[in-house]
Amino acid sequence: MPIRAIAIAAAAAAAAGLLFAQPVLADDCPGNPDALGVSRTVEIDTTGGPGFGLEQYKMYDFLQPGEIVLTFDDGPWPGNTPAVLKALKDNCTKATFFTIGKHALWHPDILKQVAADGHTIGTHTFSHANLAKGKLKGEPGRAEIEKGVSGVKFALGAAPAPFFRFPYLQDPDDVVGYLGSRNLAIFSMDVDSFDFKHRDPKKVIKTVMDKIAKKGKGIVLMHDFQKSTALALPDLLKELKAKGYKVVHLTAKSSAVSIATYDEAIKNEFAGPMGDAKPLASVVKTITGK
Repeated sequence: MPIRAIAIAAAAAAAAGLLFAQPVLADDCPGNPDALGVSRTVEIDTTGGPGFGLEQYKMYDFLQPGEIVLTFDDGPWPGNTPAVLKALKDNCTKATFFTIGKHALWHPDILKQVAADGHTIGTHTFSHANLAKGKLKGEPGRAEIEKGVSGVKFALGAAPAPFFRFPYLQDPDDVVGYLGSRNLAIFSMDVDSFDFKHRDPKKVIKTVMDKIAKKGKGIVLMHDFQKSTALALPDLLKELKAKGYKVVHLTAKSSAVSIATYDEAIKNEFAGPMGDAKPLASVVKTITGK
């Protein structure tokens, strides 16, 4: 096709909202000619708090057969999250991380690396609280959500995506309504790795591959907090590529908007030079003992 014709076709596709990231080719991923890559990137308008993941929310089924979304919960965490990031980088692919506010504040340097690698960062409450429990009804539950957003924003130095996943996938109707009022999209899943149960990386891989084969596509739930996932991911990505699955990268049309009172509460609780924090290993180093 002539260059002019290609340019015209690309412009038309862009105008129609159909121009996504192109698949990663061998030349685009140095050192890995069999990289999984990214087949397309989608942008999500989170107005009204739409839900995704057919396990719980069936309105927006945006994945085509053979497409998957990689997601990771509960990070950032030393050792495991960096290992997950390396595996993703080695395969030139992207994921969405649903981050716990406390963990973000404990390990801001790791969270910033997640962002630097081009992944999407959402939130997962402040302390992994089960929002279906009675003691978290009303304001306490809303505070868990908002402190999670503000904590991740403070640690990252920028607002996260307006993407939220319920801990334990427990989604009370009143909290779902609140998230909608805050324009925070809710993510469930289609494929649960059960990596928090399977300590053997091979079992994690088998669980994910068997479930994807059965469903043919889906949002995959894993945990960068879990060592089993960190160990399994390099081989899992190879198997996904070998089976012909394609990764879809989620992005948001706009950033999450935090609430000033919670921003201030986080600053007061975690006072100090967090924004310019160096990696822990460069500040505190064990010189004797284990």
